[in-house]
Order: sequence, then structure tokens, then C-alpha cells
Amino acid sequence: MVDRFFSCGAKGVDSCSTASSHISLLSGPPSSGKTSLLLQFAYNCALKSSSSNHPVVFICNRRCVESKPPCLSQGIQPTSNVFQHIQVKYVDNDEGVKKYFAAFHLHDKFPAAVVIDDFGDLFNERSNHERYAANPRGRDLAMVRILALCHNAVMHAKKSIGGDCEVLLADTHHGDSPRLLYIYKRWVTSIYTIKGLVLKLLNSNRLRFQLQT
Repeated sequence: MVDRFFSCGAKGVDSCSTASSHISLLSGPPSSGKTSLLLQFAYNCALKSSSSNHPVVFICNRRCVESKPPCLSQGIQPTSNVFQHIQVKYVDNDEGVKKYFAAFHLHDKFPAAVVIDDFGDLFNERSNHERYAANPRGRDLAMVRILALCHNAVMHAKKSIGGDCEVLLADTHHGDSPRLLYIYKRWVTSIYTIKGLVLKLLNSNRLRFQLQT
């Protein structure tokens, strides 16, 4: 699955690894290119699933993604028709994600993948402070509930469309691992960690990431 975080090319996308997990996590330090990797992952999924007419849903906070917009890989144009198969859904906090997955079974067409940027930060928005003020573990419990909804949604979609449907989350860690790693381990099948970021001045000026699974 690691190769799907990088540009496979129009012909190479079919040769990219198709092994998928129910729920995966991409974790890395601040400003390490997580959103760019998520967008490339969504692009590859949309490119592969376009023939089956199953979209890819990209969930993010509009303010965050506009303040730090992701970068496209070399050779991918913003006008590419592939982006028509990526549905961007803006949410203000974790409630938006909760509502999306709570109504997942009502969708007319299930997505091939759901990608959620800055998943952990959605629980730390200012609008949540009053909601979780009375319970120190309120955020943790809210995350568990949403991850459970994610799992149920994926399993329902897999049974309904008879194919792959997966969720990819991104979270920021300030140490060696996400703060709520013990929660993720309960629900997440695969965890990918950005251990280092090396910028090499090649002809393409591409960013090279060292990913550790």
C-alpha cells in the first residue's frame, strides 16, 4: 500500500499494490507533507476506481487546507479529469465526520475510499472545548465512537459493493508516535509513520519521504 502514497503514473497505477486495510493511519510531525501524501493517495484511488464509478471522498477542515494547501506530484495537473472522481467534504470538527459516517448506509453510491486529513486535530477545535470540558476523556471517547462508525461503514460498504472500501486517516504527532496510539491500535489495521523528510534538488524537485510501517 505504501506505493499508493506516491505518483504511479496513468499506466503504473494498475501495478501499484492493491492490498488494502479496512482503516489505515498516516502519522507524522507537523509540516511533514501528510496532506500532500493523502491527496496523492486519493488521486491514485480515484484513477483506479474511475471505471467502476465509485468516488473517493476527501474530508478536511477548509480553513486548515487553505492555509497549508497540499502539493501535487510532478506531472499531475489540477485540471486532470481524475479529480472529478474525488469529492471534497469540508467539516468544522469531529461532529461533521460523525454525521457523515452515521448516515453512510443511506448513500446511493459508496466510495472506494474515504480520506480524512488532520483527523486528531478535528477533536481539538475551539468549538469542542465546551462539549468536552466536563469530561477529561471526552475527546478520547468521541474518537472511539467515530472509529467504530468508520469500521461499521467500511464493512457495510464492502458487503454492498462486493469490493474494496477503505478509510485512510492522517494525524500529527509531536513525539515518536500519536498521542492516542492505544486507541488507534484498537481500530486501525495499518499505521504508516513519517520518520524523516528529505528534500533533494533533483530535476523534478520532488519531496522524498521515508515511510515506516
